[in-house]
Formats: sequence, structure tokens, C-alpha cells
Amino acid sequence: MSEMLHPGQTIGILGGGQLGRMLAMAAARLGFHTHIYEPGAAPAGEVAGTTTTASYEDTAALEAFARSVDVVTYEFENVPAAALDQIEALVPFRPNRRALAVSQDRLTEKTFLQEIGLQVAPFAPVDAGEPDAAARLAQALAEVGVPAILKTRRLGYDGKGQARIMETHDAQAALDAMAGAEAILEGFVDFEREISVIAARGMDDRIACFEPGENVHKDGILHTTTVPAAIDGETRARAFGIAGTILAALDYVGVLGVELFQTSDGLIVNEIAPRVHNSGHWTEAGAVIDQFEQHIRAVAGWPLVDPVRHSDVVMTNLIGHDLDGVPAIANETGARLHLYGKAEARAGRKMGHVTRVTGPAGDR
Repeated sequence: MSEMLHPGQTIGILGGGQLGRMLAMAAARLGFHTHIYEPGAAPAGEVAGTTTTASYEDTAALEAFARSVDVVTYEFENVPAAALDQIEALVPFRPNRRALAVSQDRLTEKTFLQEIGLQVAPFAPVDAGEPDAAARLAQALAEVGVPAILKTRRLGYDGKGQARIMETHDAQAALDAMAGAEAILEGFVDFEREISVIAARGMDDRIACFEPGENVHKDGILHTTTVPAAIDGETRARAFGIAGTILAALDYVGVLGVELFQTSDGLIVNEIAPRVHNSGHWTEAGAVIDQFEQHIRAVAGWPLVDPVRHSDVVMTNLIGHDLDGVPAIANETGARLHLYGKAEARAGRKMGHVTRVTGPAGDR
């Protein structure tokens, strides 16, 4: 490939959290240098060659960063458009801008998924800042039904920016919780399980999907991912097909996370994440390649690896003071521990994860 990077070249990463940290570690294994750009504290900076600490409004810092690297990728979706404009004018940017634009806005995302023929939960836009917001929410509830959930269109994650509406009399409190933000009302989905697919697409258009994992959330945050998920072969194939459809429609290069609900009517797409994903951390201990190396390979123009799973595993997030259990985990056989180097443990903060191997991969 003419655009294939060589060891010794530098990959820029926007964002310095745990995902950036793990991307930098994977890049180092392949001989690449990494340069982190992060406005705040950067756990990734401990393992990267270079770190720039500057805001996304600092045009001089952005230019210096872009000129110091050979390709730029990112670990989170909410990079300001003006910063992307400046970077993209100087250096290749992967995955592309369309993937970010779609995923930054829940309404845009749901509309896009519908337009490419995929099933999503019923939804309706609600602008909490408009004078007629209460009337619009009432109309949306009539269309979508209750129970439902009102979500900010931008910036929400790990259960933040969301308010449940179990009965119509909950509507005003949910609207107040949006604090005037643009929002989207989504109908509840009666699902049997949530699964996710970590999929990658290379610059040669090849697509490679990791085995679907089954997710359990606690307090709005992913708690465990179990692989393999308790699904049949037909559902597995359909999940792969959905991921491939999204990747191709976005002309995507890199790793993408796709969260799906398994229902009596088939698979419904919950959301997509245009980056490596928490539910893919199991790949470190359960597959021949992890999601982080696969992403680095893709954005560097290298061939993807067939992500064969060799073990059954359960990945558990370590949240806040779950960190107190690290000494016991360190004594477990078959437990792969990964800590993120964050200075302070607090409620709701992801401090690390542990992946427990439960046996060899069964036949499919």
C-alpha cells in the first residue's frame, strides 16, 4: 500500500485517557512513535513519546502537533470541528470526519442508521431550550410511547445526560434535567440481551469483526462483557453484517464499536462508537490480536489481522474503589489486570479492568 506507515513514523492521538493510553501501547509494539494531544490530565502521556497539553482552541499548538505526526486518530468523539479543520488540512485523519459527525449527535446517528436500512429504537427530537419544549415533549411521548428516555443529543456517556420517563408525569422533571440542551427522546426497547461487535475496516476495504460480546451495565456504566455471547450462529452473522454495513456506509478506516439489542424482532442498533470501545477490552486476553493493535494497523495502512478468538473470557470494569480489590485480583490465576494510571479513584470513574479467562474457545 502506498500510504502504509513504517516503524519509526509517528501517530498522533487526540485524547489522553485510557483508550489513548492503550492505543499508544499497541503502537509502540509495532515500532511507531505516538504523540498525544490532550487539554487536561493525560494517563496516555505516561506511555507515549510526546504529549502536548493544550486546548483545542490553541491554533499554534494544533499546528505544531499536526506537523509533528504522520497520521492522526482519536480516542473520543467530541473533538471540536474547528480543531479538526486545522488538523485535516495538514495531515491524514482516520477514521474520517463523517464518522465523527454522525456519532457526535444522537439524532444524526439514529437518522443515519435508519437511512442505511438498520433498525433502531423509536425516537423523536426535543429541543429543551425552546419555549414550547413541554408541548414538543408531550407530542414526542405520544409518538414514541412510555416508558422512554430523554437524552442530550451531544456529550452524554456512561449514563450522563439522560433522564428516564416511566410515566407521562415524569416529563417535566426529565426536561429540566436537560438544562436547555437539544435532546432526543428514545423509546425503551424490550430486549433479551445487549451485545456489541468490535469491527475494523482497513484502507483496502477489508472488514474484520471480533466475536460479539454480551454486556451487562450497572448504574449506566458497562460492568461486564462476556465472550462468547449467548447467541446463535444466525444472530452472530447478522451482527457482523450490521457492523459491516455501517463501516462501508461511512467509508470508515479503523476500529468501530457497535452496540446492539437482541429482541424478538431481531437486532436493534443502540449506538455506534467510532473508536476502540470499552466492550472490546476483552480482546487483550481472548483473541490473537487486540482491538488497539487492529486500530493502529488500520490507521497506519497495515493489513488487518483475522481476529481469531482463542479463549472464553469475562471482562469486568474496575470502577472507583473497585481498585481496592487489586491485591486479590493480582493473586488470581487466569486474570489479566490492566490499570489506567489515574491518580484518584472516585465513584463512577473507570480505573482499570480485569479480563478473566474462563476456558478455551469452543467450536462454532
